[in-house]
Amino acid sequence: MAEQPNTKQFYQENLNRVVDYIHKHLDAKIDIAHLAKLSHFSPYHFHRITRAMLGEPLGMYITRARVETAAKMIRYSENSIEEIAYSVGFETPSSLSKAFKNHFGISPSAHRNKKEFIIKKQNTMKTTDLNIKKPKIQDLDNQNCLYYTMHGAYQNLDYAGAWEKLWGEIKAQKLFTKGIKMIGLPHDDPKATDPNKTRYDACLIIHKDAQPNGDVGVKTLKGGKFAIFLYQGSYKYFAEVYDHMFNEWLLNSDYELRDAPCRERYISHPDRVAEDKLKTEFYIPIK
Repeated sequence: MAEQPNTKQFYQENLNRVVDYIHKHLDAKIDIAHLAKLSHFSPYHFHRITRAMLGEPLGMYITRARVETAAKMIRYSENSIEEIAYSVGFETPSSLSKAFKNHFGISPSAHRNKKEFIIKKQNTMKTTDLNIKKPKIQDLDNQNCLYYTMHGAYQNLDYAGAWEKLWGEIKAQKLFTKGIKMIGLPHDDPKATDPNKTRYDACLIIHKDAQPNGDVGVKTLKGGKFAIFLYQGSYKYFAEVYDHMFNEWLLNSDYELRDAPCRERYISHPDRVAEDKLKTEFYIPIK
């Protein structure tokens, strides 16, 4: 592998550019797409990288920066709360009041009148003890698959119905062989995309030629270099798994992300294996 700058330093410098922009533009509408361009991060992974490095979703970081700046201005300036609300990017004073109380537990006016010492609530993500192995680095070939696309909040999707539909197509087209793998492609980050618009592909890796049939399609998953992590535990901790992979591993490695979606391979069957024993492989595209 060609020698390259320290990966953690590279990502930190780019994140600093994003954070600096945020704090200089709190009084304006902050365009997330513009932040993504400033970062030079992979478009596929911008939100996951920033979330892992900041310890919270980017939108939450921006809101926190605004209310914490407002708290200082309320305490140390004579500006009205209305003026302060507009100066830190809130459309109305009431929206500042709501965010302020949610964050600090008191209203802006109470903070001003009592000059209370306030302690911010911790919005950072909780660290979970994850049963996750060190990754293996592997070059994958192109893989053909049957796939079924679903849209909506990930926690509400009918995964069982999707897999049943795909396995039914395997049977109907007589595609069964050894080595069929269940792969999930979560194309969107629900922290960035409206949950109703997030897209997920349930895929079965196949080894025979297949034909599309209605809403079941056929496509090729492009190969390339991947870091493959084996995780054992509940699906509900996937967000923490991604944080671990991006923040704890990637930033301390010599690899950079490629512009390709991550993959999830479901090794265990959730109806046959206890929740804490479920095994999943995560494929992180790297270069």
